Formats: sequence, structure tokens, C-alpha cells
Amino acid sequence: MERERTTRWGIAHIFSSYNNTIIHITDVTGTETLGKATGGMVVKADRLEGSPTAAMAAAKRAAEQAMEKGITGIHVKIKAPGGHNGPNTPGPGAQAAVRALSRMGLRIGTIEDVTPLPHDSCRKKGGKRGRRV
Repeated sequence: MERERTTRWGIAHIFSSYNNTIIHITDVTGTETLGKATGGMVVKADRLEGSPTAAMAAAKRAAEQAMEKGITGIHVKIKAPGGHNGPNTPGPGAQAAVRALSRMGLRIGTIEDVTPLPHDSCRKKGGKRGRRV
């Protein structure tokens, strides 16, 4: 009698800037942390925190923690700094992290971009003529 394996879903929140990558895996409600890791936790040099290699190692570590708690599938939410004056494009670690998560054997459901976008905000820094280089 073979019972079909049901997928236990979680959410992987990936924050990817040019300086660091943070992978935070929660349950579906987003309230309980099941695993987390950052680029800075897996490399020694500060300049390597945002690299794809560090993101892959961090994703692997976070995935192992989540899989111990019974997660078999994840929905991915990718976030860039965005907002008032950060870039709206995710850093180099985002794609590498997603690839590493799928390689770990986790089923990937949806991939969504949740970068905060300003709905017209305060004035950007730099003054009337912008940042002069």
C-alpha cells in the first residue's frame, strides 16, 4: 500500500543586495523560522558576502535546517534593497541561491519578486542637480 508523499511547503525569503545575501526559510504563514543563513556566515572575507558562491553555501545551510524540520517544497520570494534609494535589481546571489535550493532536492513552487517600490516618496539625496561625479 503506497501512500503518495504530500509536499510540506515553506517560504524562502531571499534578500539579495550587492553586499550580502540573506536566506530565511519560514513556514507558509511566514511567522515561524525554519532555517536561516547569510553570506557572511559562510565566508571569511567581507567583500565575498554578496557573491554567488557565498549565496549557494548559505542556501545549502538554510535548506538543510528546513529539511530537518520536514519541509519538502518552497515558494521563493526574492527581495532587492529597493525602497527610497536602493537598487531595484537583486544582487548576484539571488539566482545562485534559488539554484542551490532546487539542487538540495526542494520542490520549487512559485518565484516572486517582493522588492519594495516607493509610491512617490521623500526627495532622493543628491540635491537639485543630482550627484555630481
